[in-house]
Amino acid sequence: VQLQASGGGLVQAGGSLRLSCAASGSTLRLNDMGWHRQAPGKQRELVATIGSFGRTNYGDTVKGRFTISRDNAKNTVYMQMNSLKLEDTAVYYCNADGWSGSSYYSNIWGQGTQVTVSS
Repeated sequence: VQLQASGGGLVQAGGSLRLSCAASGSTLRLNDMGWHRQAPGKQRELVATIGSFGRTNYGDTVKGRFTISRDNAKNTVYMQMNSLKLEDTAVYYCNADGWSGSSYYSNIWGQGTQVTVSS
């Protein structure tokens, strides 16, 4: 199972970006999907997660600004990021767990996509 993230880039403070992360593999049944981020010199932190039935959880720093969603038919998770702040600058990583055929995969990570917010 592989995760491919996309959608990062350079944006001005107050702007928006939409990240996507597509999972590939055979006969996928994904459970939780989510996003974490890591800024230079800081630990990786939770941004948001979404369960297979749509239950969401957000980190305190992004509540009210970011929205996570998923398309189960496409095995893809999205994150709409609005009102971006300088401190949102980080590499964003998607992750997931779930089944591919009869094999269970825990804590799969994508390659990361850079989000840079400028003043």
